[in-house]
Amino acid sequence: MNESCTSFHAIKASSVILLAAGFERIYENEEWFLEKSGKYFFTRNETSLIAFTVGGAYTPGNGFTILGAHSDSPCLKIKPVTCYKKGDALMLNTTPYGGGLWHTWFDRDLGLAGRVITEENGVVRTKLVRIDKPVARIPNLAIHLTSGSERESFAPNLQEHAKAILSMDSTFVDMTTECTDTAKSVRLHPGLLHLIATELKISSESIIDMELQLTDVQPSTVGGASDELIFSGRLDNLCSSYQIIRALADASSESLESQLNIRMAMMFDHEEVGSAS
Repeated sequence: MNESCTSFHAIKASSVILLAAGFERIYENEEWFLEKSGKYFFTRNETSLIAFTVGGAYTPGNGFTILGAHSDSPCLKIKPVTCYKKGDALMLNTTPYGGGLWHTWFDRDLGLAGRVITEENGVVRTKLVRIDKPVARIPNLAIHLTSGSERESFAPNLQEHAKAILSMDSTFVDMTTECTDTAKSVRLHPGLLHLIATELKISSESIIDMELQLTDVQPSTVGGASDELIFSGRLDNLCSSYQIIRALADASSESLESQLNIRMAMMFDHEEVGSAS
């Protein structure tokens, strides 16, 4: 739960488990040479993953045992035009993704995480980033400024009221850049670029693009009087995702020689777009 703050991070965490269990990573743009008793996985877009083992006693027609889950969760994503100024504040330009419990995102400590595309020495790479400290906040309106009906029901316009405050430091808000790429300078605020680049220990100029979302910096934890509960967001998908990857990895440590079929675990992205996106 704590490692998988975005779908990118969930796939990375799952890949680590599979590699530790002896799975071989294969790629869709290469020819596959699959063998009986083999263990394989591949990813797509760094947000989806399919892993499988081929039984030593497998013959065509024996069939598959398949478990599925998804890597994405409802969240507030950062739009391509990342920021805008409102008064003295620099706001993160958010959009709701999936069918979230949106009232839980207000008055909460929020970080930033996602994927960054960089170009250094002519080589394009992707890097995962996670700022696990409260750099953003979506404040509720003070109670004495709300009407009675607003106090009784929570119905904000998410496209307008769920923007997050990133900074009110004039040095940060008014930060400029000498970037010659006009489109990039319009979409990616220099202050946000500096924040992400500092976290990744790279130059702001090397960042081509970013796909970010707000994250809850409060960690998942075990709770209850007898430690019988899990307190966490993203339980719906990540519990299932962890269980199917862990099950496949653990079962693969047993002898595959007598396995008759193909066992498979699938983690898909964008399941949440079937909700209220």
